Amino acid sequence: MENITSLNSPHIERVKALIGSRGKKNRELENTFVAEGIQVVREALSSKMAEGLAVKKVYVTEDGLKKLSEDIGAEALSKFEIIEVSDQVMNAMADSESPQGILALCSTKSLKMSDLWQMKPKRIAFFWQIQDPGNAGAVIRTADAFGFNAIVFSDQCVDVYSPKVVRATAGSLWHIPVFEDVAISELKELAQKNGIEIFGTDGNSDIALPDALLKLNKKPSIWVFGNEARGLPSEVSADLNLVTIPMEGRAESLNLAVAATVVMYEVSQATKL
Repeated sequence: MENITSLNSPHIERVKALIGSRGKKNRELENTFVAEGIQVVREALSSKMAEGLAVKKVYVTEDGLKKLSEDIGAEALSKFEIIEVSDQVMNAMADSESPQGILALCSTKSLKMSDLWQMKPKRIAFFWQIQDPGNAGAVIRTADAFGFNAIVFSDQCVDVYSPKVVRATAGSLWHIPVFEDVAISELKELAQKNGIEIFGTDGNSDIALPDALLKLNKKPSIWVFGNEARGLPSEVSADLNLVTIPMEGRAESLNLAVAATVVMYEVSQATKL
């Protein structure tokens, strides 16, 4: 096993290039992103699905190696390229303020919408121009938790493979297919072609979410959520079945991630087979 202790190691420079100010461009050029922390890396190493998100190499401190070995077993870990680094090297590499001694380089895979329809999905979540990394990671985690078949992001969304988004998914990035840079017009066209009902959330709608789900009658559906600040503009919400989340309190609205959690939970319960 290679062991790195020098702060001048080219490994540090490569990792920092993937998470720095030019990280998005470098991630796209190399088709590589950084996964950090015990929970995320464990899922990356253990996942049987992953949709092409293969682990290239894993950097661990002495303590990090012990944690991973206890979690997934030394035999499973032996299938991957493991590089041990000093605590100082890990601190220099990591994006988080309190690194857990575990960091992996993973390959990305650009999925096409044609791949989605081959999966014969029943539940899809679409997010239009979501900007906050924490929200993006949270909705991926929520979609995974409530049995959605895929999550789709429009153009001008936060980079799904940025370190903060990857951490916020808590490993769910390896459990559910994620599609990027999909225009709402393409989504609407493909939904119509494949006979899938498409809904949008709007606080001003006269149709309550529970009523819409009764009419849906367990048929496949796509649920569209808007930008954190602007919601769904008219050009996006046109031709969607708009629904509202009934609220008895005095709050004007819900945070995007919270609203998405409510909707995805209700959809999962209403469309159980």
